Amino acid sequence: MGKKEDILLNILHEEQDKKGYISIEALKRISSQYNIPISRLYGVVKFYTMFRTEPQGKYIIELCGSPSCVQNESREIEKFIEKELKIKIGETTKDKVFSVYKTSCIGCCDEPPAMLLDGKPVTKLTISRVKKLLQELRKNKSKTKKPQNKIKKVKKR
Repeated sequence: MGKKEDILLNILHEEQDKKGYISIEALKRISSQYNIPISRLYGVVKFYTMFRTEPQGKYIIELCGSPSCVQNESREIEKFIEKELKIKIGETTKDKVFSVYKTSCIGCCDEPPAMLLDGKPVTKLTISRVKKLLQELRKNKSKTKKPQNKIKKVKKR
């Protein structure tokens, strides 16, 4: 790989850290600055689930879709969250408080069902526990929160 490819993920992470997502305008700027086709950049952003191309909610919920979680009623929790927040997986609430996604295994198979809340694992979920958590987060929505990068950056070689 060339130098551009070696640092591409870091460049995209840095851009996402600024606003919590990577806009098309940002992709155009990066494309021009680093002479990388925008189609390649867009493909990378859409391939990796940690990158977002739309503004996100203050809180990002990523529901684990592993077999362990599915066998332990994660689908019921998913349906509850969708009903409670009035959105579908992959959407953001109108008030921009929550964005909800489904992700592959998060490595908490010993304490299913699980999810990531802003990159931090929350395990042994129940509908009542999720309901209480959503209520607490709604109360705290006025507190400011800087967008977080949940994935470690790739080191240059």
